[in-house]
Amino acid sequence: MILVTGATGTIGRLLVRRLPAERTIAFVRDRAKAEGLRHVVGDFDDPTSLREAMTGVERLFLNAGGAVPTTGEQPMVRQQIAAIDAAVEAGVRHVVKLSVWHARVGGKLAEGAHGVIEEYLQASGLAWTILQPNGFMQNFSTGTAVATENGNFLGAYGDARVSYIDCDDIAASAAAALTGDIEPGQTFVLTGPEALTHNEIAAKLSAVVGRDIRYIDLPPAEFADRLTAAGAPEPFAADVAALFADVASGRLSPVTQDVETLTSRPPTTFNSFLHRHSPAIRAAWAN
Repeated sequence: MILVTGATGTIGRLLVRRLPAERTIAFVRDRAKAEGLRHVVGDFDDPTSLREAMTGVERLFLNAGGAVPTTGEQPMVRQQIAAIDAAVEAGVRHVVKLSVWHARVGGKLAEGAHGVIEEYLQASGLAWTILQPNGFMQNFSTGTAVATENGNFLGAYGDARVSYIDCDDIAASAAAALTGDIEPGQTFVLTGPEALTHNEIAAKLSAVVGRDIRYIDLPPAEFADRLTAAGAPEPFAADVAALFADVASGRLSPVTQDVETLTSRPPTTFNSFLHRHSPAIRAAWAN
């Protein structure tokens, strides 16, 4: 059996569609969101529910848990470590963990949280595969996952290119790792097939939406000031600014072949993604 955590999220929903229904169980907190999926109700903060969910499970997709907060404790670390402990106790054979690119212990925000979890998983004795995707193309499909202003979107990336990836390619890669003959103990960096500047992305969005959408670049410190003005704690804003500066240096521009290695097909281009989601994108960016 395959247990999918985060099964009602963006990637989880795409993943369960790709897995054999008779061998897949969705781990959900809200039964109403299971929508006909074979599922078990549980919570990362309930060790008993984790242990019960792992019974008879051979492979685990480790995703979700608490979001990385702006300050203080990072619930995702505690929760995913609890899931790894439950997997060890239940005799799970293989864990496929969804992480982020450049995850590392001591990193900022999500990079640091996932870095701690990756290290714990690798030391657990479980067979493991780690997927480190780049930023999601879906961030641009609703107009709500990027900072917007007067119908344009903001950032602090300069002219740096980013090899954004379609979440469906992440799900396809996870399905391959869970069901195929991938040798465990590997980390795969998942990117799209091309690296684009945000001005290029704005032009592509404009062509789909039918109006001019501009990318407005801000210095990282100014973007951090806007976050603090909106109520974000200063340490969080400073970390975001530092991450923006990293992206502006070209840190997320490389293109890898790992999606094709796992799925035997090339990843989705940004143009193809926009075409497939064009009705929703037009609606989201209409004003």
